[in-house]
Amino acid sequence: MTRRRAGIRPRSRARIRARGSPATHSPAPILRLEAAAALVGRLRRSTAPGGRGRGRRPVVVLANGLFDLAHVGHLRYLGGARRLGDFLIVAVNDDRSARRLRGPGRPLVAAADRARLVAAVRGVDAVVLFGGSTVARVIRRLRPDVHCKGTDYAPATVPEADLVRSLGGVVKVAGDAKQHATTDLIRRIAAAGTGRPRRS
Repeated sequence: MTRRRAGIRPRSRARIRARGSPATHSPAPILRLEAAAALVGRLRRSTAPGGRGRGRRPVVVLANGLFDLAHVGHLRYLGGARRLGDFLIVAVNDDRSARRLRGPGRPLVAAADRARLVAAVRGVDAVVLFGGSTVARVIRRLRPDVHCKGTDYAPATVPEADLVRSLGGVVKVAGDAKQHATTDLIRRIAAAGTGRPRRS
């Protein structure tokens, strides 16, 4: 499912410049959940006291969502999530769970393509696809230090908040105010197609 399934990619690699060219950026790997858990385990062991790293435990952040019709709100959410820690994993709903959550006709973009788009966002370190109505199974396997949700939630309303805290993590909210939504984009596109004036 991914070109690179293992290894921790140094963040400095994205800043390597060819002579006279802009900095390059490699997409994050798209991993199965077990491979992502193994990657997090290696990351934590390599920087644990007594390991080869600098001795500081990295802060692993988990964000999640459908990311159907990517928009600027998604970018701001992911950027805010990345600033909360050292390593950002993004869990993307698979097609079946997206359909259960959003209804017939969704998602508009297949899971594999949505995962590729998220993986291409600078600051994302790994992507996993998941099913289910919540991201609880991913949380249990990855045990993130921070579970980050968008501003349509408050920390107290995140469905998995108790689970995150029971595993030693914290729940945070990031991104801009909920002024962007895929559902709104779909309505605007539909209105444009019928020639009806859209509401501002």
